Amino acid sequence: MQAPKYFHIGAIASLVVLIAWLLAWEIVVAPLRPGSWILALKVLPLLIPLGGVIKRDIYTLQWSSMVILLYFTEGVVRAWSDKLPVSRMMAMGEIVLVFVYFACALLYLRPYKKAAKKMAKELLDKVNSTKSTK
Repeated sequence: MQAPKYFHIGAIASLVVLIAWLLAWEIVVAPLRPGSWILALKVLPLLIPLGGVIKRDIYTLQWSSMVILLYFTEGVVRAWSDKLPVSRMMAMGEIVLVFVYFACALLYLRPYKKAAKKMAKELLDKVNSTKSTK
């Protein structure tokens, strides 16, 4: 299974780059006010799943692929509403990075989901065959 390895690397890379991107955006590139760094704290929730994503924890990849959609929403809102062109560009970058993470996480998880469905079907068939023999 070579493809999931690349998707795992893509998920890690896009998450790390997204964290750096958001920090740069809110601290250096286009803070809301000069010296305002408080919005940079929005990266803290992204640090929570980072260890699990690196360790290939299936559960972490599953829930983080849903949480990351909050950042997609923020990117869309800020790309639409921010007045500074550089801030809109950073928001579009956020959208792209979130999409890459989401796609890589789902594609990495696909074989595991198929295996889980197969095991559930086999278990159900076994239970049904046991009931029919009684």
